[in-house]
Amino acid sequence: MKEVALRFENIRIPGLKDEGLTLEIHAHTAATVLGSESSGVDVLGRYALALLRPSAGRVLVFGEDISQMTRSAALAFRRRVGYLPADIGLLHNLSLSDNVALPLQFGSSMSEREIEGRLRIMLAQLRLTDVAKRRPADVTEEQRRRAAVARAVAFDPSLVIMEDPFDGMTTRAAAELLEIVRGGETPEGSRRTVFITGRSLPQSLEPRIETHYKIARGRLNVRT
Repeated sequence: MKEVALRFENIRIPGLKDEGLTLEIHAHTAATVLGSESSGVDVLGRYALALLRPSAGRVLVFGEDISQMTRSAALAFRRRVGYLPADIGLLHNLSLSDNVALPLQFGSSMSEREIEGRLRIMLAQLRLTDVAKRRPADVTEEQRRRAAVARAVAFDPSLVIMEDPFDGMTTRAAAELLEIVRGGETPEGSRRTVFITGRSLPQSLEPRIETHYKIARGRLNVRT
């Protein structure tokens, strides 16, 4: 029986008329939940991380309800979860490399040398070495998204939550980022669990997503 990485239990969202949202995302898989702007899919990631609380139901991440933890316990637990918000969330007064390094500097016990080594690897993997010292306003949208992905996987999390991650990107770049986030393959499937919400997904990426959910006309539809 597969481990459940993320479970939504009777969550109320606008797109479902008469029932709460209940679904499970298995570990070592990638899943999408797509819907219109009014469907409520945009809050699912924040519910999972307890950055927002649903009016009904609960969300379990690896069997734990982050909303019930103390602040310090929640901060520590969230290191297991990478998060790429829809607005990317980079700090505009910092360079791309400083943005990527930020969670490692303030959320880990790594030495400065270890952080520099980890940072060098991530920047190279995301093709950001040449623009690492630039600020977000001075690079392209794709480069900003690459930096946000690097920051999201800085702790090498078990689960990555992404909101509208491929907006404005070429199909080729989107495919590359998805593979980086999946983290390679294991006998169980992808090394990381990936949960994507948004309006749409490039069709060419669909074979690399194990489960597809869509909220439309007040119902949740699933395709595996």
